[in-house]
Amino acid sequence: MGKTEQGRLAYADRLRAAAIVAVIVVHMAGSQLGAVAIGSAPWQAFNLYDGLAHWCVPVFVMLSGMFLLDPARPLSLGKLFFHHILRIAVALAVWGTLYALADHWLATGEGVSWASLKSALYSVLLGNTHYHLWFLYMIIGLYLVTPVLRAFVRGAQRRDFHILFALVFLFTFLIPTVLRLRPSQTLSAYVSYLNVKLVLGYVGYYVLGYYLKHYTLNRAAEIVIYLLGAAGAAVTVGGTALLSAQQGRLVHALYEYDSPNVALMSVAVFVLFRYVLGSSEERSRRRSTSAVARLAFGIYLVHEFFIMALRQWGITTLSFAPALSVPVLTAAVFLCAFAVAWVISKIPLLGRYLT
Repeated sequence: MGKTEQGRLAYADRLRAAAIVAVIVVHMAGSQLGAVAIGSAPWQAFNLYDGLAHWCVPVFVMLSGMFLLDPARPLSLGKLFFHHILRIAVALAVWGTLYALADHWLATGEGVSWASLKSALYSVLLGNTHYHLWFLYMIIGLYLVTPVLRAFVRGAQRRDFHILFALVFLFTFLIPTVLRLRPSQTLSAYVSYLNVKLVLGYVGYYVLGYYLKHYTLNRAAEIVIYLLGAAGAAVTVGGTALLSAQQGRLVHALYEYDSPNVALMSVAVFVLFRYVLGSSEERSRRRSTSAVARLAFGIYLVHEFFIMALRQWGITTLSFAPALSVPVLTAAVFLCAFAVAWVISKIPLLGRYLT
């Protein structure tokens, strides 16, 4: 299992670096998906980019779980709360406030005042903040249940994981997606009666990250996962195109992170990096990937400012051919966000909390 010079897992660093680029792709492609005619060439390009990059958030959750749930890595309650949770909470408060102030300025043209500052911070406390920061609230929730999940992981046999994943797939991925596509009062009632809460949310992805790091897959299982992942990608892109064409509007059901197709695609990407794309021994490439991986959180936090700036300057993925504009503007936003995140990371004391 390859490691970087600092002892970091090479495939985890590469996966984290790829995931942050995929996040920007999702935001660049998705920003104009609803602004073009369904089925048109631009729409098809946006759907392709957006759909194929939707593994990004589940993979970030899996990356967190692979380390924080590992019993071999000590994690006291003090470290969990005052290192991990505090870091996310500070970043959420600061960046949520900054985005709220920016949104207020763009909407009204008014500068920063004490009243607008208090209002911005209050909106963050209420959970009403810039759209991409929802991830921080969710990850804090996973961190809060981490001690319980670590106890499960510590005592679980491989079979126990399989039972958990089967329940997750059924109650978190499959049934909710079926109900989004074909609402059924009967099925909804049964799910309500069973009241299965433990396996809902992002817990499945979180535990799966540890499982895929700790247990080795045989070659047959690996190939099956790749085939299912390819099928998931095809359903995400093709299914969205088909459903949207049928209903005459953009249908998001197969884009949801808790849809079975996105889950299969996410697992396949994780396994691909774990067994294939994480094996390079080239030192310079590992160093550069590790640098991006260390700043992935900061890039996530700051990149939306550059998307907002491009929009203010009249530059969107519709400014030129979407097949080209999505990767070009993604690269531009990524490089700018990386540079800013790197500078902020050098601020004494505060840097580590803001990136």
